Amino acid sequence: MNDPRPLGIFDSGIGGLTVLAELRRRFPGEHFIYLGDTARLPYGTKSPETVARYALAAGRFLLARQIKLLVVACNTASALALGALRAALPVPVVGVVEPGARAAAAATRGRVGVIGTESTIASSAYVRAVEAHCQGVRVLTRACPLFVPLAEEGWFDHPVTRQVADIYLTDLAAAGIDTLILGCTHYPLLRHAIAAAVGPDVTLIDSAAAVAEEVDGELSRGRLGGDGRGRLELLVTDAASRFARIASFILGDPLPAPLALVDL
Repeated sequence: MNDPRPLGIFDSGIGGLTVLAELRRRFPGEHFIYLGDTARLPYGTKSPETVARYALAAGRFLLARQIKLLVVACNTASALALGALRAALPVPVVGVVEPGARAAAAATRGRVGVIGTESTIASSAYVRAVEAHCQGVRVLTRACPLFVPLAEEGWFDHPVTRQVADIYLTDLAAAGIDTLILGCTHYPLLRHAIAAAVGPDVTLIDSAAAVAEEVDGELSRGRLGGDGRGRLELLVTDAASRFARIASFILGDPLPAPLALVDL
């Protein structure tokens, strides 16, 4: 396998960088193009029609960059637009919902919590996916819309973040969940605050590792493995200094690639 074409990854903002970091660790020889649609975040409060329109614009933009595979590193877009993307793009498209649901089904003792944006939770995508993999499981959900702006602000383990986490998650913890899906790629950045709110006996599911497994399968099946040179491009639709600061925290300081401003 010696396919130098890049793998495309997109998210509404910084959250997908947690998926990118895992993919770069797993596939150091691949060429990655990351697109953060920072000018139009958050996706999680938008209508399904708007999310699908934004996701298709991002997918087609990356397709024009000759990508060989697309990772939708956004739970809202994965929940609401994955089918449209797969129908529109002639490359494999990997979302984050299905891999996360499989990981939760494998870990749970029967009671799974799911937290995500308003749009992701309203879609019931995780509920359907978990129930498909684990019969008899009880799935409880909670929208946590303030988590995204807290992550974007860089308040990963701030006292305010812990207070918000307690407010959002007390009921889920009291209901006896044993597994909690972090149903937004921003949420792993708040892992410590979330873990403190639900307690040490609850397993947190971050989709990044499960997504990497699925990407590995797609690369192997399609004989799409890279040429071993390893490159990274970071594209954003609004080059706010906040993005660079938090990206440095996730990917390393200094950033492994400069930010380039693009228009969809």
